[in-house]
Amino acid sequence: MNAIRWLLLTVPVFASAIALAQSPGPTDPQIAAIVVAANQADIDAGKLAESKTQSKDVKAFAQRMVTDHTSVNQAAVNLVNKLGVKPAANPTSDSLTKGGEENTANLKTLQGASFDRAYIDHEVTYHEQVIDALDKTLIPSAKNAELKELLVKVRPAFVAHLDHAKHLQASLANVQ
Repeated sequence: MNAIRWLLLTVPVFASAIALAQSPGPTDPQIAAIVVAANQADIDAGKLAESKTQSKDVKAFAQRMVTDHTSVNQAAVNLVNKLGVKPAANPTSDSLTKGGEENTANLKTLQGASFDRAYIDHEVTYHEQVIDALDKTLIPSAKNAELKELLVKVRPAFVAHLDHAKHLQASLANVQ
């Protein structure tokens, strides 16, 4: 993926994260919407990767993303239902949804090794952003103990995803 296209896809997420960091922090309903939007963006990209890649390693990674992020979304939905909280759309959740749609649209235009590299490069950047948001905004801002516990509990999986994506990124660097 060229640098300009990457910037166009990631700047909205950075801008929303900066805006949230400068505000008092998202509310629990906003955090719920952010969690669902972030996971859905990765589920959608993973499903596309499962169908487009010819690499068994990329396919296995994509399947893991779909499985794990679907599980996190289900846990978040179960928790908000239990708590009677309705996720509240906000600039960050909206930006994540839009960014996910733009990423998927971009990936649909690519084939072969170019697709694999673009998908994995985005996964590295995306997981770095999610971990940063968890650490600096979402976990510190969560007021409900169960919501905070869920965010803390899923964080190691996001770190593992990032490590796996970085490993794949390195192995794809020399593939033509």
